[in-house]
Amino acid sequence: MERSFLTIAAGENSEAIRALSAPARIEILKLLCAKGPLNINDIAQALSLPQSTVATGIQILEDAGLVDSRLAKARKGNQKICSAVYSEILISFEESAAQRANNVIEVEMPVGLYTSCDVHAPCGLCSTESVIGPLDVPDYFLDPQRMQAGLVWFGRGYVEYKFPNNAKVLNKDIRAIEFSLELSSEVPGTNPDWPSDITLWVNGMAIGTWTSPGDYGDKRGAFTPAWWKLEGSQYGMMKTWRISTRGTFIDGVAASNVTLGDLALGQHSSIRLRVGIAENAGHTGGVNIFGRGFGNHGRDITMRLHV
Repeated sequence: MERSFLTIAAGENSEAIRALSAPARIEILKLLCAKGPLNINDIAQALSLPQSTVATGIQILEDAGLVDSRLAKARKGNQKICSAVYSEILISFEESAAQRANNVIEVEMPVGLYTSCDVHAPCGLCSTESVIGPLDVPDYFLDPQRMQAGLVWFGRGYVEYKFPNNAKVLNKDIRAIEFSLELSSEVPGTNPDWPSDITLWVNGMAIGTWTSPGDYGDKRGAFTPAWWKLEGSQYGMMKTWRISTRGTFIDGVAASNVTLGDLALGQHSSIRLRVGIAENAGHTGGVNIFGRGFGNHGRDITMRLHV
């Protein structure tokens, strides 16, 4: 497999650390790194584990972003082909939790509180109580009710958020900036094999693209309300874009050469984050943005300024 690395700061990304806490899941990752993509049966046979144990372990590793899976045709129906995302994972203890808390300014932005948009159907908004307005009507995306949204989806285009630049207010230098959000592709209904190139822009500059494998509806999201139909998008993957003086990284993997200096953050009182599908995207599979009350994480879009 192509070598890729993930660095986890101790105290952060607790879901990945929990996923690594079971010896069986460690063995699954070691096997996938050594042998490449395998199906559930192959993994179970190679490790002498019950299929149910492997299937549960794979789901936990998928939710943590450590394994990618796709569906492929088998002699009878479909089979899940699993791949390790990273060849090496490092847990860093360079700073204590107290030091990090003092050196990080965190802001959560509700997914419906975007300040501008240009979206195309299929599209819609949903609060924890009900669907907001008519579906597949892009003009409705500027209705004030959007502020109640916990789930936003569209096929093409973007939504843009304006975060406060609190580091400038406090007269502190920014060492790194992170954006974390739960995302998936968007297809009418759901489809786990529906790739989509999802890009983030900061202050108008594209910082990196992540290819979402699909749109997930195999089970209800941990926070998704019970009334939301199971045929609809249920959860995504939590992804983190980090921009520092070394470049931009997505979950620790290099994504682009854009650095903090390119963003000119010190010149602006706000930080504009755009989420969407680039016009030249290779996979235009849409995007779901899961916020508070939806998905597997129940969090809105989070910006962290490391100062």
